[in-house]
Amino acid sequence: MNKRGGAGGIPMSERVRRTQPRPVDDCPARHCWVSDAADRAGTKRPGLLLEWRQGRSGWEGRVVYAAMLRGEGWASVEEWVPAGLLTEG
Repeated sequence: MNKRGGAGGIPMSERVRRTQPRPVDDCPARHCWVSDAADRAGTKRPGLLLEWRQGRSGWEGRVVYAAMLRGEGWASVEEWVPAGLLTEG
């Protein structure tokens, strides 16, 4: 598991913080990879990071991704995922 993120080595939770306000037309959604997805398949799933929040155990990202659920097929999952399980897309 790569907790440090992409080539820049900066965790996603630190990359989204800005010193200046984000322009209104700058979409906050970012592509990411989700480790330990809901289907527990052991592979990273591509996801869409929608927002961040400070949780009890640290930063969490609200992510939407596809996972194989209940052996019945693919389904969309939306959940708050610990920042350590998200890497840059």
